[in-house]
Amino acid sequence: MSLGMVLLLKKIETMNLRGETFEKADRKITFWMAKHGLDILRISIGIIFFWFGILKFFSGLSPAEGIAVQTIEILTFGLIPETVILYGLGLWEVAIGIGLLFKLFMRETLLLLFLQMIGTFSPLFLFPLEVFHVFPYSLTIEGQYIVKNIVIVSAAIVLGATVRGGRLAVN
Repeated sequence: MSLGMVLLLKKIETMNLRGETFEKADRKITFWMAKHGLDILRISIGIIFFWFGILKFFSGLSPAEGIAVQTIEILTFGLIPETVILYGLGLWEVAIGIGLLFKLFMRETLLLLFLQMIGTFSPLFLFPLEVFHVFPYSLTIEGQYIVKNIVIVSAAIVLGATVRGGRLAVN
């Protein structure tokens, strides 16, 4: 890179290209997100768990019903009846949702969430033909439904970092 190009890049670096108004608005928005972001994250995940859990109490409404039952049947060696699986899983998810929505027993709630996620990801290994169009990169709708939970696990890790008083730091 030429000396002229280096000097130009340094000058651009020191310039405030965004403007003072942008910087003020950006700072306010960033502080608002830091203040409210964790609560919004917790509540949004709580809504998802509560909603998806309630669906399991009504036969045929949950898009994950079939694969969830198949997975739990394999993991429990077929010892648990289908209705018990669905109601149990629904109750588990509703409990996670309520815990997150109302910030109740957060350590226990997050533990339930992480344990539930182990079961959620199991079909990737137990039923690869049902979750992949082309292994390992083209997912079916069921596979996409499962893999999107990576975001929920990541969000739960962030929430878990706050259960003992951790906070977001804003620079």
